[in-house]
Amino acid sequence: MAESIIEFDRVVAGYSPSVTILNELTLDARKAEITLLIGPNGAGKSTVLKTLFGMLIPRTGEIRFEGKRVNGKSQRELLAEGIAFVPQGRNLFGSLSVRHNLELGGITLPRRELAARIEEVLARFPRIRERIDNQASTMSGGEQKQLEVGRALLLRPRVLLIDEPSIGLSPKLVQDVFVLLRALTDAGTTVLMVEQNVRTALKYANRALVLEMGRLALDRPASELLGDPNLNRLFLGGHAPSAKAAAANA
Repeated sequence: MAESIIEFDRVVAGYSPSVTILNELTLDARKAEITLLIGPNGAGKSTVLKTLFGMLIPRTGEIRFEGKRVNGKSQRELLAEGIAFVPQGRNLFGSLSVRHNLELGGITLPRRELAARIEEVLARFPRIRERIDNQASTMSGGEQKQLEVGRALLLRPRVLLIDEPSIGLSPKLVQDVFVLLRALTDAGTTVLMVEQNVRTALKYANRALVLEMGRLALDRPASELLGDPNLNRLFLGGHAPSAKAAAANA
């Protein structure tokens, strides 16, 4: 079994004192694996990513990265630690060129090193190279997603958090994105992903964690969950058996 790199230990978090989303959530993500978070709307999937990336501060509990507590660290500090986040939707500077968007992603790097890192990204994404001097807003949805992921990779993250990468993409481009994430993982990057296109994502993931009302309801190998006749119910809502109960019934 791969070693845990991210750990949530009884984390409580929400968007206001009166709104709690994560309810003493305990889970982990393992090194060089794709961990897929699934569950009905409001289960807390995106909140996990935002809390891990410092956009929300846990009220109680602890988040650890490589065994070290990271509660309360700034996003800049987390980037320096090796954690990058690609949020849901389009998050580019549309009026700027593709090159300038990349440069902003590596603004903390020395200029010479930034040029070398950009070249690495362009080698991985030939279509971005072709559009390097175009405005980002003129790119297709699939090209923009490639640019967002490429920009995140400039800092060579050890952990990539990605929220709904398939939104707005054609089936062919969705598959291309998942193939890319699988290749990154096989090369050593850890991916923690939220994705509504569950059946396709499970084909590329290592593990699936089902959340329900801000708690971990199920922890299964992705390949096993893909063949589970209860998958739609687990994803769309309804009571999911606990991880302990699932193991007992296996």
